[in-house]
Amino acid sequence: MAHVRTKLNVLHVATLNRPIRPDLGYGPIETVIYNIDKGLHQLGHRSIVACSGDSRVVGEHYTTIRKSFAEYWSQDTRARRARMRRHLLMSLHRGKHGDIDIIHMHDAVMMEYLFARGLKVPVPIVMTLHVPAEDTGSFRRWNRSLTRSSAAYFVPISEFQRQQHHGLINAQQVIHHGINVEDYPFGPASRTHEYLFSIGRITRDKGQDKAIGVAQRTGDRLVIAGNVQNKAKDRAFFKKLKPSIDLIADARSALTGAAYYRRVMRPLLASHKQIIYIGEVNDAQKKLWYRHARATLFPIQWGEPFGLVMIESMACGTPVVALRQGSVPEIVVHGKTGFVVDSIEEMVEAVRDIRAIDRRECRRHVTKNFSIASMAAKYAALYHWIVKDRASCRKISP
Repeated sequence: MAHVRTKLNVLHVATLNRPIRPDLGYGPIETVIYNIDKGLHQLGHRSIVACSGDSRVVGEHYTTIRKSFAEYWSQDTRARRARMRRHLLMSLHRGKHGDIDIIHMHDAVMMEYLFARGLKVPVPIVMTLHVPAEDTGSFRRWNRSLTRSSAAYFVPISEFQRQQHHGLINAQQVIHHGINVEDYPFGPASRTHEYLFSIGRITRDKGQDKAIGVAQRTGDRLVIAGNVQNKAKDRAFFKKLKPSIDLIADARSALTGAAYYRRVMRPLLASHKQIIYIGEVNDAQKKLWYRHARATLFPIQWGEPFGLVMIESMACGTPVVALRQGSVPEIVVHGKTGFVVDSIEEMVEAVRDIRAIDRRECRRHVTKNFSIASMAAKYAALYHWIVKDRASCRKISP
């Protein structure tokens, strides 16, 4: 058996919707890529991220295109496809330099293009399944043509998603996402200006209308953060929400920390408006909104494979009240870090009982189960297993 090096060289083929960097307001997949890169680097592995030039990574930055798409969702144009092809082909070219052990993919469309065109890949591929099964129709079709000796390995991000992808060839163990818990401020909720918090892309699937209904029934103030993507159904949903919103404000600012709380958050909370929409906020700002909230509402209306919102909130000590959908029961410990409920009526009751939750337990739960170190160690173990497996029994190229 060939000797397997302790240090691995991993090439990430990043997504292009937004840059790979730590300060994004919205960019769930990009945030995860950044966190895996950081975690691998901290473990002593060589992490190379093939991504746009406006990214800022911890490991090595391999630039494929000058700028990301900027919009998280945009029309599928010829120019957009050309930039994606350039990015993918340049990434694969970097993978052929002879120093890469694993290529880690994060985009089902790119993965599909790679297989459909029969592009040769010199090393095994690990593909994190960021999107739900229903969004990967053709991806699942060509996956059935693979065999277990194929050099492509698929990682579900929750047990719920693993079950969704039942029958997927070379599906590996579940690896939950992780965050750098130390970056999240922790402390008691603000008693002066109490509020509930809801953050996420403004869309019916995220259930902001349900969150508003809960706040109206409990009498609590609700702060909603999130972007409205350039999709007709999302714009229409936001238009329907507007009559229920008492104040629409732009909470973006160059201020940070205590100055941001004092000069942006506190005046908004002192307005005595009940339902407040603050738009999309950046990473540092959303952490402060989590930190001072009494609870984060997560009235999800679909089977989301993994919700970063939940672990981010709990890292700040803020309990989560969530509907039992998708990965929610795997992330929130009912009665200890929040409440997992089956109806809006139960969500209303849970909000009234939220002070029973120990905020320190929320923080401990994330530290133990959803840290960058834990996530990176699991990926590194998988990479090692794949390299060792291929060394002992040569696999065929994808």
